[in-house]
Amino acid sequence: MASNSATPSSITSNKLSLSTKLAFGAGDLGTAVTANIMVVFLLIFFTNVAGIDPGLAGSILLIGKIWDAFNDPMIGLLSDRTKHKLGRRLPWMIWAAVPFGITFFLQWIVPRFSDNPSVNQWSLFWYYVVVGIMFQVCYTMVNLPYTALTPELTRDYDERTSLNSFRFAFSIGGSILSLALALVIFSVVPGDPLQQYLWIGGICAVVGVLPVYWCVLGVRRRVMQLESDRLSVPVVPSLPYLQQLKIVFSNRPFLFVIGIYLCSWLAVQNTVSVIPYFVKNWMGLTDQDFTLTVIAVQVTGLVMLFVWSRVCARIGKKAVYCMGMSLWIIAQIGLFMVQPGQIGFMYAMAVLAGFGVSTAYLIPWSMIPDVIELDELETGQRREGVFYGFMVLLQKVALALGLFLVGQALEISGFLKTTAGQPAPVQPDSALFMIRLMVGPVPAVVLIIGVILAYFYPITREKHAEILLRLEARAEAAQQSND
Repeated sequence: MASNSATPSSITSNKLSLSTKLAFGAGDLGTAVTANIMVVFLLIFFTNVAGIDPGLAGSILLIGKIWDAFNDPMIGLLSDRTKHKLGRRLPWMIWAAVPFGITFFLQWIVPRFSDNPSVNQWSLFWYYVVVGIMFQVCYTMVNLPYTALTPELTRDYDERTSLNSFRFAFSIGGSILSLALALVIFSVVPGDPLQQYLWIGGICAVVGVLPVYWCVLGVRRRVMQLESDRLSVPVVPSLPYLQQLKIVFSNRPFLFVIGIYLCSWLAVQNTVSVIPYFVKNWMGLTDQDFTLTVIAVQVTGLVMLFVWSRVCARIGKKAVYCMGMSLWIIAQIGLFMVQPGQIGFMYAMAVLAGFGVSTAYLIPWSMIPDVIELDELETGQRREGVFYGFMVLLQKVALALGLFLVGQALEISGFLKTTAGQPAPVQPDSALFMIRLMVGPVPAVVLIIGVILAYFYPITREKHAEILLRLEARAEAAQQSND
């Protein structure tokens, strides 16, 4: 799991070329397309197309995350220990990309197991649990090694923020692309929702796979060079897995980062999960309207990524995160206050939310490489796979918790599911109030907790520069002792 100690600064201090940044960013395009389609449409697909009870629907991905609690760190471990001419990360992406696309598509099929409604309901539940677990395993095998490339490509404090701005430009761009594809399919494919979602699943599966290979081709030369340099320095003996986990979770800045990230992404996933119900049931609008609402958030977030990246170079990561979250909290409260017919107000709040959502993408992922270098300074080992394993796990936990909480809240509030072939029922006032609560005050409280954690995050630009100087001094001393 642990790799060699510090790599030579002659390579890692170099600025990255535009083509390398573009290729690296493309690696997050496919996973963003699939993840966004799932978070926006999967819960409503389960309840309104597959006909699964909201409580069961919200539980499906949560079960998969229990498996991921073991799966993600183990893939991180295996990724750190991989030995290949293409380095530790790229082979995983190459071999897992196609299974990743296939298992994504299988989630949008509605098989019929029995004429008995109860038997069919539970059979569908277990079908989606099994397929969902398979998909999450493949997702991790692609996405975790990809994210672990970040600290390996550059050690420059601001260059990493720039690199992540490219990554999340593609990520948000993938989210926008997925919604644009959904809009086109909803308009072109005849009104059968099952056929519409099959087309969405099939097209997004293909779109999800291809950019992975663009990333591999675009960064492979730099990765191979860095891998050669990494292997040229003395190897520090690897510690047992459980001891490494203990060290990782004794890393105080890492605990702050995972808290910040979990709060940010729980708010993102909770809001996006409930937006379809908010737009359709509270505002009385259509599928196209809620898709456009999410696009408004994502387009704003895409533009603001590069704005926040420049601001970050001036005032630091903590300040940018707090600024973005403050705007987002205002937007969440505004959504709670929106009344039917106030469509312009709704879109204005969606745009304002995009200012904050972009910092949820950018800042926590820019903090993680700094944490990894602090760990390397303290232990002499690099554990990108372990740290990023828990970050990918938290991202999926946030997705699962968002869907689970929304599903449970709808169930408790008396939300009425749609029966296949029947018109959508009129929802009771209790369900409408719960939808408004889940779109506004609940994520706002979670975001406030994230701001508090960010305020106390201890690694500044100056602290990170000190860490790098000490690592370089140690690497030079090691080289001299070997000469």
